[in-house]
Amino acid sequence: MSENIHLGELEQILLLAVLRRRSAGYAVPLLEDLEAAGRRLSRGALYTALERLEQKDLVRSRLGEPLAERGGRARRYYEVTADGLMALRESRRVLLALWDGLEAQLERS
Repeated sequence: MSENIHLGELEQILLLAVLRRRSAGYAVPLLEDLEAAGRRLSRGALYTALERLEQKDLVRSRLGEPLAERGGRARRYYEVTADGLMALRESRRVLLALWDGLEAQLERS
């Protein structure tokens, strides 16, 4: 990765959802995973975010085989790239460092 990429919340949770799905990461299950985690997102917003992640080389996509139940259209599958993994690791490191020592304060509040 040539520059430090700072991930926003949506980028982080979307990368994590794609990572969980491995090679089965396409729109419907990704939306379901995000909703199960408490984040509602329109399909259009999902595709916009995935396109942005792909432009940053944090995910890559491929078309699957055409499916009869989709009128012969293929699904687009996503996977996290090596740069995406590095960005997630760095984001996790930064967040854990910021959280360090705050647990007691949060419990008192």
